[in-house]
Amino acid sequence: MSKGMDKKKEVKKKPTKPLKEKRAEKAAKKA
Repeated sequence: MSKGMDKKKEVKKKPTKPLKEKRAEKAAKKA
């Protein structure tokens, strides 16, 4: 549970990180 909370905090603190991760996931799916 704490891990999920940490992720939510990170998303609120740095919204650019999750965006980059999402882009990487899309690129991996395409590749």
